[in-house]
Amino acid sequence: MVVFIGTIAAMAGLLAALFILVRKIVATQSDLPLNAEWIDELSIERYRPMVRLLDERDLEFLRSQPGFTPRMAARLRQQRSQIFRGYLRCLAGDFQRVCTAVKVLMLQSRRDRPDLASALVRSQAAFAAGMTLAYIRLFFYRWGVCGVDPGTLMRTFDVMRLELSALAPAAAGAAA
Repeated sequence: MVVFIGTIAAMAGLLAALFILVRKIVATQSDLPLNAEWIDELSIERYRPMVRLLDERDLEFLRSQPGFTPRMAARLRQQRSQIFRGYLRCLAGDFQRVCTAVKVLMLQSRRDRPDLASALVRSQAAFAAGMTLAYIRLFFYRWGVCGVDPGTLMRTFDVMRLELSALAPAAAGAAA
């Protein structure tokens, strides 16, 4: 009897999770304005400041100034870490929207693209690993141990953005 109740509870949990997942996917698809302006706004240039934000040269310059204290360096590292974390959140959101848009266009396409599907999965895995590494390195940056290079994350985002740009006109031409 206990096994039966446990099985029913597990099934109910799985159904609830499936319902939430489907609802999230449908809501995300309706929120995506798949048009040329939206795709053009997804520029990698928006994230260029990340490259220099955690550059050690600024701290080296501060250290050479009269009145510099280690507390100033700690405060600067803290502030820049917060700003960098904000950039990471925006980049992750944009990457997720691009991937969702690519998935939508793949679903609406008349032609199967297994190559694109596997590239999408690889990009999502690489981006997730890159984000994890960036957050770990950002934690250590704050204490002066190491820096963070957002280049790999930015390139992964840009590849998917370019893929979306290439798919969008093809999808518009197929719909016409």
